[in-house]
Amino acid sequence: MPVAKFLSLNQQENLQNALRDSNDPHQRQRVLMLLLRNDGKTYEEIMRFIGCSYRSVAHWCVQGNPDDIESLKDQRCQGNYRKATPDYIERLLKIIEQVPSELGYEFGRWTTARLATHLAEETEIALSSVQVGRILRQKKYGYLWAKSSLEDKQDAEKRLIFKEKLAQELTVTEQSPEKFQVWFWDESGFSLRVIRRKQWGKRGKRKVIAGKRSRGRVNVMGGLRYHDHQRKCYFIEQGNGESFLANLVKLNQFVKQEWVGKGNLEGEFEQKGPRVLIILDNASYHKKQEVMTSLCAECPNLELWFLPPYSPDYNLIELVWHSCKEFIAHRLFQSTDALKDLLDRLLNQGELKIQWKRKVKNKGNAVLAS
Repeated sequence: MPVAKFLSLNQQENLQNALRDSNDPHQRQRVLMLLLRNDGKTYEEIMRFIGCSYRSVAHWCVQGNPDDIESLKDQRCQGNYRKATPDYIERLLKIIEQVPSELGYEFGRWTTARLATHLAEETEIALSSVQVGRILRQKKYGYLWAKSSLEDKQDAEKRLIFKEKLAQELTVTEQSPEKFQVWFWDESGFSLRVIRRKQWGKRGKRKVIAGKRSRGRVNVMGGLRYHDHQRKCYFIEQGNGESFLANLVKLNQFVKQEWVGKGNLEGEFEQKGPRVLIILDNASYHKKQEVMTSLCAECPNLELWFLPPYSPDYNLIELVWHSCKEFIAHRLFQSTDALKDLLDRLLNQGELKIQWKRKVKNKGNAVLAS
């Protein structure tokens, strides 16, 4: 039985480094046994502290070699995956970055079982799915949610040109908001059903959300002003050319009343009032000829800029919709009127607080209002 202080300073340092850096929980446990024994703890005290058997403590305190950290690993854990050659591992890491369809498969994602089967045919080294998973974890891979992307449908050149032009306009509106305003415009829908988001729960048991799976929907159309984050959102039955035109007229009237409230003459709004730039997507009713004609006649101060195709990340109001939906997640509404009342408070009365510094591409998170 080793006595207290049997480790040299160098051995203690190596064991402490292994305790901090090792990914093997069994190895860390055995390192801790040696360090506790070196501090004068008895086998019984170590057993109770770590929560293992007396026999394990007695074995590793005597057989563990503090000069060979690798000897503290359980050799039984090495298993058959040691059959995997460096070439096998290199091929595995290359294949996992490929889409299965590129190799002629009909399925859309790799599992460890599919990887093991494919590599067995390709390399003639047969490993189980568990062994393949162990290799991937050692290489710092995890089984994570994938995210969808629009990049394959986007025109990079058009996006770059639009981004540069938009940056110039945003600089102008920050310097002279009384002369020029930029509004981001979009439509969104909010369901009466409970919106489920991830939440903490005990492993192996999903939380159950009470409430009826009610049907009902509230549609919203509106704009977000860039320089002060002013929001004007309107409830609609459905998004179409008529509702689009009617609500842009309302937005124009809001800007006009603001301008008149600062001591300007209403009749001079079209000549001296601020120019209003609307950034919006390419929905078909946004571009209807009769809508464009009526808009030019009724709201000459308004100008429409359409986003490049598949570029919602350039529309700042997407952050508002996402934050609002995250705010109401897991809430049960008894009627569309109750949902509409909350949405009005969040979107139009300033109760929704948003982390504006977050990238729109990542949607950000809502900060619950106090």
